[in-house]
This record gives sequence, structure tokens and C-alpha cells, in this order.
Amino acid sequence: MSGLSALDITLLAVAALLVGFSKTAIGGVSSISIALFAAVLPARESTGALLPLLLVGDVVAVRAYRRHADWPTLIRLFPSVAVGVLVGAVFVAYVDDTVMRRTIGALLLTIVAYHLWQRRNRKDQKDQKDQKGESAEPWRNRHAAALVFGLLAGFTTMVANAGGPAMSLYLLSSGYTKLGFLGTYAWFFLIVNAFKLPFSAALGLLTPQSLVQDAVLAVAVLIGAFIGRACVHRLDQKVFERLVILFTALSSLNLLR
Repeated sequence: MSGLSALDITLLAVAALLVGFSKTAIGGVSSISIALFAAVLPARESTGALLPLLLVGDVVAVRAYRRHADWPTLIRLFPSVAVGVLVGAVFVAYVDDTVMRRTIGALLLTIVAYHLWQRRNRKDQKDQKDQKGESAEPWRNRHAAALVFGLLAGFTTMVANAGGPAMSLYLLSSGYTKLGFLGTYAWFFLIVNAFKLPFSAALGLLTPQSLVQDAVLAVAVLIGAFIGRACVHRLDQKVFERLVILFTALSSLNLLR
């Protein structure tokens, strides 16, 4: 971590701790980590430095919630996510940091607005949830929703590791409870972030220096994951959903700066 001040190192450590917390508790918190890394490091470099830490958190989350994943949903999402990652890789190669950041912020705010509108319209139509955590009235067109959100999640995760908000809103809108949400979310990002690694390396986003830095910060990720696991069972479902939406909206506004 040569060249970084004590404040910079502290901010990176806090960001790493929040990565772990987001993977085992509230997914939207990871957006704060993205903002902190981008505040300390150059935008492109911060994207590569954060990816290995996200993978560490993904492994911990899968170990904790692997039995709660909904694989049919994941299988529907992956084809469009792969396309989104490829489009995102081309985008990263040709645009500057400002355009990249503001595009993502605008897209995420649009998703939040749509989710709130849909939630209001479905307020009185909520049925009992089955044992898998999925509501009896999911998206009317599952494949269309998977296509749109898969493309968006793939694109935003490749551009700025910001696929979490899009995936969070897709799962919330599909009616998942906390454990169904966290299990599906964990497997999704473990696979997608591993898929992104060769593209990030080819774009020069991963460097030996950033990997050494990540090896140190991984300890904070593990601590954050432990804290998140301890807290998640104490969160009410409605509070959980509101916090995910709140952090998504705040991080989106920050990206528009």
C-alpha cells in the first residue's frame, strides 16, 4: 500500500469490511465500497482492485447460504448476464471515467423508480410465499425480466462492480425473502465475478500491486462477513428491503456527481 496515506488505508479497510457485510447481510451496502475505492484510487484502477475482494466475500456468502439458492432463476439470468459483461468490457475500453460513472448512476436510479412504482401497484396483491422464499405472484413475464435485469447486471458489474443494485431489485421484485435472496445473490455473484476475471485482466484492471493490497484487505472482508452473518437474522423483512433500496438510491446519486 505504498503511496497511500493513513486516511486512504483506513477508507479502503472500511470499504473492504463493508464488502463482507454486504455479501452476508445487505447487498446494497457494497455500493458504498465502490464509492470509497473510487475516492481513494483512480476509477479504472479501483474497479480492478475491488474485484478480488468481492470474490472473497462471494465465497464466504456461498458457504453460508448455498442451500437457499434458486437455480432456475440463475439459469434464466446467466445468458443475458454474459452478454451484458461483454458489452461492458467494450464500454470500459472506449469511454472515460465520467461517462462510465454517470451512465451507471442514471440506469440504477431508473431501476429504483420502476421498482417503487411496481411495488405500489402490487401492494394489495401479495400472496403467501412458498418455502423457497419466492412469492406466488412473481414477474408476469419471467424471461423478459431476466433478459432486462441480466443485461443490466452484467453491464454494470463489468463497468464498475455495480451489478449488486440491479440484481437486488430483481430479486426483491420477484418476492424473495431474506434467505432466498441471499442464497441466490451469493451464487450469482460468485459465478459472475469469476467470469469477469479474464476480461478485467485483459483490460489491465488487475495489477500485481492491487493483488498484494487485496491480500491485506481480505482480512477486513472476512470480519465484515462475520458481522453481517450475525446481524442478518435480526433484520425484519420489510426493513431489509427498505435498506437495500435506500443504499441503492444513495449510491446511484453519488455516481451522478
